[in-house]
Amino acid sequence: MLEITTEFRKGVLFVRLSGELTKQTVDKLNKEVTSLIKDNGIRNIVFNIKDLNMIDIKGINALLYNYELSKANNGKVCVCGIKNPLVSQRIRNSRLLKYMYESSDELGAFNIINL
Repeated sequence: MLEITTEFRKGVLFVRLSGELTKQTVDKLNKEVTSLIKDNGIRNIVFNIKDLNMIDIKGINALLYNYELSKANNGKVCVCGIKNPLVSQRIRNSRLLKYMYESSDELGAFNIINL
């Protein structure tokens, strides 16, 4: 199960994910977040994953796809709250952070995006 909350504040879309971002739940991210980014031309995104307890390659690819949309709009993407050891290992092994910024929390992510 995947729970998603979004908040648009000062030009940044904050996406808070909790639960599992996997093959079975990635469609929910695409419907709720990816479509929001596409339809509104959102540039800057912060993915807060502190409450995510599972991610697989489909979930990582979904995050990368949103990164590509942001980049096409000359924006930045930051991931924050990488706390779960399994999620951390999968993200680091995937080299996702080669493309996205990383921060410990949303405030830090907001500051990185507004550099």
